[in-house]
Amino acid sequence: MSEAIPVIRTTDHGTARLMPDVDRERAWLLTVDGAPQSYVDLDDPAHLEFEYARRLGHVLDTLGGDGRPLDVVHLGGGALTLPRYVAATRPGSRQDVVDADRALLELVAEHLPLPAGSGVVPHAADARAWLENAPDDSADVLIADVFGGSRVPAHLTSVAYAREAERVLRPGGVYLANLADAAPFGFLRSQLANLAAVFEELALIAEPGVLRGRRFGNAVLVASHRPLDTAALARRTAADAFPARVEHGPSLREFIGGARPVEDDDAVPSPEPPDGAFGIG
Repeated sequence: MSEAIPVIRTTDHGTARLMPDVDRERAWLLTVDGAPQSYVDLDDPAHLEFEYARRLGHVLDTLGGDGRPLDVVHLGGGALTLPRYVAATRPGSRQDVVDADRALLELVAEHLPLPAGSGVVPHAADARAWLENAPDDSADVLIADVFGGSRVPAHLTSVAYAREAERVLRPGGVYLANLADAAPFGFLRSQLANLAAVFEELALIAEPGVLRGRRFGNAVLVASHRPLDTAALARRTAADAFPARVEHGPSLREFIGGARPVEDDDAVPSPEPPDGAFGIG
């Protein structure tokens, strides 16, 4: 078998690199403009290398009905790590993947093809525009992992966007988002305030060091109208190689503090990560 070699291509929104993992035979790291975006093992699609992806996977695993198919919308495609995970752990699921970078979707389809019958349908479109045209009550889960470079675009950070997400979800549906911030958490608090204005139940998953303000890092937000299994989430995230904490209820309301929902006219992108925050050696 010939040795896998890196693939470099200019896409619609940057320079994408697919780099083979020397330790796993058919595993690849996707970076865009040097920032790690996705990790995929074609032989083991249930393997989630990135910690934030593992946390999203933990939420998916605690939604009940082990193996039950779900209708999932992914805003942000990358190398389709989470769609592959859902297809492997919940066969028969129907999934839409929305990414504004058509050339990136084509690169992934060419070099990291989905298995036949995966039930995953990619769409080259702006995430909010696609969401605004999606039918009411059409998804069980909506996962937002959209970064323009290393920042979440402003039009995906308002309460109007959160209302669109809630409209597309079924009554028992769950919204998940991967965001990044650092103390004093102005952006993260505003995003939680958006969700609190729309959903009844909220949870935040992040490493203690991030929550204590020691460094910039990822945070996974979970929102729903139904109670979340935070106890199961806490057990799973605490057992990871890099343990995380699950905040909910009074402690999360205290974290949100006086933050207010953000209107479209006032929305801003997520903060710029400091140099080296998500880089690779």
